[in-house]
Amino acid sequence: MELKIEKRDWLFFLLCLIAGVLAEEAFFRDEIGISYFIFIAVFYTIFYWRFRSFSFSHQRVGYLILISIWLLAAGYYMNDTILFYALNILVIPSLVIFHLALITSPKKMEWNKLFFILYTTLKLAHGVRYAGIFIRHIAKKLNRGNNSKHNNVLKKVLIGVAIAVPFLFVVLNLLMSADAQFERLLSNIPNLFNFQAEYLFRIIIILIYTLGFFGFMQVLLQKKVQIVQKEGTYKIPQMDGVVTLTVLLLLDIVYLLFVVVQFKYFFSGTLGDGFTYAEYARRGFFELLFVTLINLTVTMGVINFTKSVLGKLKTTIRFALSLLVLSSGVLLISAFMRMSMYEDAYGFTFTRVLVTSFMIFLMVIFAYTLLKIWLDRLSLFHFYFITSLIYYAGMNVINFDQIVVDRNIERYETTGKIDIHYLNSFSSTGILGLIELYEKNPDVPGLEALLKQRKEEREYLNPDTWQSHNLMRDKAYKRLGKLELN
Repeated sequence: MELKIEKRDWLFFLLCLIAGVLAEEAFFRDEIGISYFIFIAVFYTIFYWRFRSFSFSHQRVGYLILISIWLLAAGYYMNDTILFYALNILVIPSLVIFHLALITSPKKMEWNKLFFILYTTLKLAHGVRYAGIFIRHIAKKLNRGNNSKHNNVLKKVLIGVAIAVPFLFVVLNLLMSADAQFERLLSNIPNLFNFQAEYLFRIIIILIYTLGFFGFMQVLLQKKVQIVQKEGTYKIPQMDGVVTLTVLLLLDIVYLLFVVVQFKYFFSGTLGDGFTYAEYARRGFFELLFVTLINLTVTMGVINFTKSVLGKLKTTIRFALSLLVLSSGVLLISAFMRMSMYEDAYGFTFTRVLVTSFMIFLMVIFAYTLLKIWLDRLSLFHFYFITSLIYYAGMNVINFDQIVVDRNIERYETTGKIDIHYLNSFSSTGILGLIELYEKNPDVPGLEALLKQRKEEREYLNPDTWQSHNLMRDKAYKRLGKLELN
C-alpha cells in the first residue's frame, strides 16, 4: 500500500500530535478531573475540522452517543464517584470509537446488527495498519539522503559497544571499589537515566496516541468500504419449536409456584418460620436477580432462534414467553421489596442504591421485551443499546454518592442510626455529608474527631495540577476550611 500524503494530511497529523500531547497531559500526569472534558472538546474539534466536508450517516443515534460522551467526560469534573471513575476510563474510549465508526459508515449499513461490531473492529485494525505504513513512509523519506557507507559505520560502532560492555562492567566495579569519590560520581548517573526514561516514556505515549488518532481517522475518511456484508452467507441456527415450548412450560410451572409463595408472604402480612422482614430480605436477593437475568437471556434466545416456527405453535410459544416475562416481573418486584426492607433495617450503601436503580432499568427492559414477543418488527438490540446508554449516562449525571449520603442522614433523623465511617469512605461527597450532619447534630459519637482528621488532611483535596480539578473536591476543600470545630 503506497501512501499519498498531501499538505492537508500533514496538517492533520500535526493536529493529531497536539491531541496526543494533550492526551498524555490529561491522563498520565495526575488524577483525572476536568482534563477529560477538555480533551474531548479538543479531540472532537479536530475530528469535525477534518471531516468538515464529509456526509455523516446515522446522525440521530450519533447525537445521542455524542451527548452521552460529553456527559460522561463532564462527570470527571462534576462528581467524585470511584466506580464510574474507573469504568469510564474504558467506556468513554469505546463509545468514541463506536460513534466515529457509526457516523462515517455507509448510510445503508445497519448499526444495530452484530455485523457492525465486526465492521468497527476491522476499521480499528486498518487504522493500526495505516499508522504502520505511515511510519515506514516517514522512515523512507529520512533514509533517502543516507548512504550505505554511513550505515555500515553505525553498525560497526554498535558492535564495538556491545563487545565493550562486559569489560566496562568489570573495570567500573573495580574502580568504584578503589575510590569512594569515583563511586559517588557514578552513583548520580542513574538519576539522569531515570529522568531520561520518564521523558522517553512520555514521548512514546504521545506517539501512540498521535498515530492511533491519525491512522483511525484517516481510514474512516476513506469512503471505500473495506468490508461487504453479504446476505445469506450465514444462516442463524434455529431451535425446534416443540423442544422450546417444553422448556418454557417447565420454567413457567416453577415460576408460577414461586409467585404464589411471594404473594403469600408479601400480601398476607405474615412471613412464618420466625423470620423478620430484615432477615427475609437478606435471603436470596442476588439469587432472584440472577434468575431474572437468566430469564431475560432465555427470552432473547427464544425470540431470535425460533423465527422459523409458524402457526399455532408460534402463538403458543409467545404465550409461554409472555408468562415467563410476567413471572420475571414478579421476581423483580420481590427482589425490589427485599432490598427496600434490607435498606430500612441496615441502612443505605452505594451498592444497594445502584442495584435498586438496575432493577428499575430491568423492569423497563422486560416491558419492551413483552411487546417484542408479539410485534416482530421491533428491534431488541436497538432498544437495549439506547436504553442502556441513557441509563448509564444518567447514573453518571446523577450523583449516586450524594443520594446515599442524603438517605443515610434522613434515616439518622428517623432512627438515630448512622455509619459515619462508611460515609467517610465516599471521598468528597461523604465529607460534605459529614459536615452537614455535624452542623445539625454535633453530638454524633466520633463525628467531631473524624472531621478533625479530615481537616488535617485537607490539602490532599487541593491538587496543584490543573488536570485533577474537580468540583466536588474543591467544594469539600472550601467547606473544611470554613468548618469550626470545638
